[in-house]
Amino acid sequence: MADEQQFIENGLQRAQIDEFFGDELGRAGYGGMDIAKTPMGTQIVLKAEKPGMVIGKGGKNIRKITTELTERFGMEDPQIDVQEVDEPDLNARIVADRLANALERGWYFRKAGHTTIDRIMEAGALGAEIVLSGKVTGARSRVEKFNRGYIKHNGEPAQTVVDEGQGVAVMKLGTIGVTVKIIPPGATLPDDFEIHEDVEIEDVEQADDGESVESLLAEEPDEVPEAAEAEPDEDVEVPDEDPAEVIDEEIVEEVIDDDAADEADAEADADADADDAADDDEELDEDVAEEAADLVAEMEDEDDEEVDN
Repeated sequence: MADEQQFIENGLQRAQIDEFFGDELGRAGYGGMDIAKTPMGTQIVLKAEKPGMVIGKGGKNIRKITTELTERFGMEDPQIDVQEVDEPDLNARIVADRLANALERGWYFRKAGHTTIDRIMEAGALGAEIVLSGKVTGARSRVEKFNRGYIKHNGEPAQTVVDEGQGVAVMKLGTIGVTVKIIPPGATLPDDFEIHEDVEIEDVEQADDGESVESLLAEEPDEVPEAAEAEPDEDVEVPDEDPAEVIDEEIVEEVIDDDAADEADAEADADADADDAADDDEELDEDVAEEAADLVAEMEDEDDEEVDN
């Protein structure tokens, strides 16, 4: 059988056993049970308002219950332990059965509800809630609630801290469901807090009336004193200059010298180019002058020849 199926079977069996105890031990004030499996068998702890009625005369009733558990539910060697409930008014199962019996006897639901919840609070409960659902007074069903104190409805505290019990009142018009929730005294809730007295509290610096937040933020922070320089050991030789600084200075000087040399070379090249251009211009001027003189001489020769003719 799969694990999920086994959990379902165990839960169903537990619910059937609880219903069986509720029917058999209703008059004894059945207040719930705890089941635990041990190597010797199955240990069952019954909580009842009247343990004597559960055990019966000479243990007759308890033997009958043990036989029924073995034959009907297939439990191996059930061992039943009966415990008396210290405060029945703080047990939700017992209170729900009492209220259901009061309604069956003819009590008006408002009187029964207020009386029951008052008894719960007088017993020291932190909070309680009673819900009656069904045909309370007429042919139409409705829900009536009675609240006192503090109660949790959801979350983990609602499952671990709140004690919940159900009962059923069989009336002429129909059944009435009774649900009772109780937070017992001394329960620890996650939203509880404590106030400690005589606790030393550090003084908080208060700003003057004339000062504002902007003025306080605008103030310059106090100067932080420089840390004292550690004295070097006498045995350790400390160099006068940092090698890294010397290397950096040499590199900078070399870079500067290289830049100056490049600039000087550029200037020299520019001067040489200017001289070459001037020489070319002079040679060009001489050539032009010679060509002009040749042209003038040719023109003069041609004029002479025309005059002779």
